[in-house]
Amino acid sequence: MTRVVSILLLSLCLSTGVWAQDSGKAEAKTQLSKVETALDSWDIPAARRELQTLEELLPEDIEPLKYFQGRVAFEEGRYTEAVELLQAANIEDKPGSYLRLAKETRDIVKSHARAESEHFIFFYPKGKDEVLVPYALETLESIHRALYEDLGHKPPGGKIRVEVVNNARELSKVSTLTYQQIQTTGTIAICKFNKLMVTSPKAVARGYDWQDTLAHEYVHLVVSQMSRNTVPIWLHEGLAKFLESRWRGKPGLAMTPSTLALLGRRVKQDKLIPFEKMHPSIAMLPTAEDAATAFAEVYFAIHYLHETLGNKALREIILGLRDGKQDRKAVEAATGMPFAQFEKNWLAHIKQQQFPKELLPRDEVVLKENAKDKDEKKKGREISFGDFVEVTELPARKFAHLGELMRERNRIKAAAEEYAKAHKLVGDKYESVSNKYALALMELKRLDEAEQVLRGSLRVHPGSPSTSVHLGRILLLRKDFPKAKQAYLEALAADPFDPEIHVALMRIHGALGETALVTRTKAASVVLTGLEPEDVERVSKDFLQEESGQVKEGQLELEGTAPKAPAAAPSKDGGR
Repeated sequence: MTRVVSILLLSLCLSTGVWAQDSGKAEAKTQLSKVETALDSWDIPAARRELQTLEELLPEDIEPLKYFQGRVAFEEGRYTEAVELLQAANIEDKPGSYLRLAKETRDIVKSHARAESEHFIFFYPKGKDEVLVPYALETLESIHRALYEDLGHKPPGGKIRVEVVNNARELSKVSTLTYQQIQTTGTIAICKFNKLMVTSPKAVARGYDWQDTLAHEYVHLVVSQMSRNTVPIWLHEGLAKFLESRWRGKPGLAMTPSTLALLGRRVKQDKLIPFEKMHPSIAMLPTAEDAATAFAEVYFAIHYLHETLGNKALREIILGLRDGKQDRKAVEAATGMPFAQFEKNWLAHIKQQQFPKELLPRDEVVLKENAKDKDEKKKGREISFGDFVEVTELPARKFAHLGELMRERNRIKAAAEEYAKAHKLVGDKYESVSNKYALALMELKRLDEAEQVLRGSLRVHPGSPSTSVHLGRILLLRKDFPKAKQAYLEALAADPFDPEIHVALMRIHGALGETALVTRTKAASVVLTGLEPEDVERVSKDFLQEESGQVKEGQLELEGTAPKAPAAAPSKDGGR
């Protein structure tokens, strides 16, 4: 009998004489335990059934009954009702209590808009977050299908709630993490309380991989339900990180070169994070680097299992834990080897990876309140020496700065020559250098060279929205609509609020005859630009029709924003 049930049972016995008899107390204790067990196992349909039985046993004003009615209401998203029930149960209103969580969540999402698909309900702040809706629901339905294929599980009950919050402070209020923990580790989304909670990309300085993040949190939901919430954090995060890319293709596509470089350094220094130190949450590790290292470690644990034994091993481990095995025993049963041998093989598997030779700038989530450059309306041709602050090699930084001076004086050929010198010294290491160099080449109509520079940058910094946008421009200028579409969609997966992406996609979908998608991108463009629909059509039709390889200043009249700023755009990797 858990402490919660013991306290509630004591409250029950003290509050009424009806249950003084041993038979009544035993029946109440059993039923209270069943409700709590179902809630702890993330089986909300079962919790509701057991609660109905409990309601038949107890007077309706008994505090223990009100408590569990409030818990179930909270897990089902009935927040106003949950607050009333938990107050009736005399739950203390303090940070981390279910009453405080219900109140905070109710207040944050009460004005949210909602959209639905077959298996999900998506709640989002009114305004520009509306553009997320179709892409979010498609991502979620795709990962839903993929995990049923891989793991054989579909969440029971009704549709799954997905709630978008405006910023990190709101995420801390609707979860059990503190704002400081979120700041330290870069946590951007959480799966808890039978739902997914995701921070809007608008809260992040340069966006983050929000579609992968939605899929990542859904993996957590499936694993929790499938295992009855028995999977330890190292396996949980490994499964989520490895499987998060299944919505868009194969598993195991989420490891970035920068994270791989970090892991390689930690392996060399013998400073890996032990599995046991990842409990109760990777988000509670001391630093963002520790969190990123831990994510990489557990990713490769699952990568090793999948590579050697396939999905069958993943399913057997989850089901073994559900059936009461400890994590080590579950791994041993699924792999047929002692856990010590598994750890040895896993470490050998990590060491076999091709680590980048040098430590790359680490991809990380930068919240807007922490961003050094808070100017959101930075223009593509604006001169910015601050973009090169990340460049640690002094000669390369000097060449890049000189390139900016030439660009400021509209001496584009000279600027390209200086950027080329910087790029030769540092290669694809820095997005800022690569993007500024590529933009200068584009303006000189040297599109093949610009494309080569951008693709090199994307190999090192996959998912960069700025780089993908610039690549999309080149492909659109060539009228290679399928490849341009892919480039702009990859940019959207990190930065969905850049108007250029939707305007460009509107033109691309039209060229490809994708009428329904034209309607979608037109609606998004209207939301993001404030233009009338007919004006959006004009802008889209004229976009990048110039013979020049560079969008002209002011060509896009999108909230006063000209082309995408060629700054580095780190994507989120870890800390969920």
